[in-house]
Amino acid sequence: MTGSLPLTLRIAGRRVVVVGGGHVATRRTLSLLEAGAAVVVISPEVSASLAASIARGEVEWVERTYVTGDLTGAWLVQTATDSPVDDLVARDAEAAQIWCLKGGDPEHATAWAPAVARVDDVLVAVSGGGDAGRATALRDGVAAALQAGELPMRHRTHHPDGFVALVGGGPGDPGLLTTRGRRLLAEADVVVVDRLAPHAVLAELDADVEVIDVGKMPDHHPVPQDEINALLIARAREGKVVVRLKGGDPYVFGRGGEELIACRDAGIPVEVVPGVTSAISVAAAAGIPVTHRGVARGFSVVTGHEDIATLPHDGDHTLVMLMGVKRLAQTCADLIASGHSATTPAAIVERGYSPTQRVTVATLDTLAATAAAAGVESPAITIIGDVVTLSPAWVGRT
Repeated sequence: MTGSLPLTLRIAGRRVVVVGGGHVATRRTLSLLEAGAAVVVISPEVSASLAASIARGEVEWVERTYVTGDLTGAWLVQTATDSPVDDLVARDAEAAQIWCLKGGDPEHATAWAPAVARVDDVLVAVSGGGDAGRATALRDGVAAALQAGELPMRHRTHHPDGFVALVGGGPGDPGLLTTRGRRLLAEADVVVVDRLAPHAVLAELDADVEVIDVGKMPDHHPVPQDEINALLIARAREGKVVVRLKGGDPYVFGRGGEELIACRDAGIPVEVVPGVTSAISVAAAAGIPVTHRGVARGFSVVTGHEDIATLPHDGDHTLVMLMGVKRLAQTCADLIASGHSATTPAAIVERGYSPTQRVTVATLDTLAATAAAAGVESPAITIIGDVVTLSPAWVGRT
């Protein structure tokens, strides 16, 4: 296809003739209809799918064989009869200076339809040098990379209206960030990031993406929540794509609900992208399922700063505590006082899914002292319940 020039045609409302009624003609007609073309199908017979479009009034059908003159008023023609009629159509199109797609014979066509995929407002069109299967495979590969955020999707001009995406980054391993989250990061103009978010993905951003760290340490919040809310709104009002990248899930003790309400009250569009919450995933990283048949039938997730005396006391109900390292001794004492057995298995998992992950196990009455002796620090989660005995760390306990 030397000497060709790739173009995108604005075909909406324009007359396009499709000669033939088989598989190729059907597929092309459906694509043309999606683009808004006024399609005329010329064929003695049509497929069931074409017949349905004709019955709905979407397609005009000329129920006969093509004859010279049928291209009058057409902007484009697709011929796909697999017969000498295709050659006649191509000659008529050439004489009338109408671009012709020639099914099964790209060498004698004057136009070629690429394999097409649409990802949001990006249109991917791939020509395979006349090999349709090759073009389709390439198209699918590029589309998958765009969907996964592996290719730059950023607008180089500002959106008329900015928006905010609250993205859950998972427990810290970049591999556990969702595909949708990566996709939005690839489109971001501004990333407002938490301390426990997967910071490794920031290296993949364009150099001109603004990164704002609002990370909170235990009992130290350098950027108050109301200022974070105002920051999201201000950047979005500048017409920017703002990603609020958070650790875990935005709605699991992540204050995502507050940010959502603030943006909506300000008239800013918001998308929430769930994340893999550390409450479950970090326990899993230590080989601890929060529920297990015959061991635990339910679980509760708390922050470790709350009154936990009302929680279930049996070992078959797992307790997962987040952000509770500093108050661990008091929490364990409160649990025992409220009815938990002092010998309930317990574990603390530090830096889950990181190369320095560490699991410390003990019973509820010895957990605080064991953790202090080991120098346990946040970020960490605490799991209390019989499921802890399923962890390899417990199995190897002496």
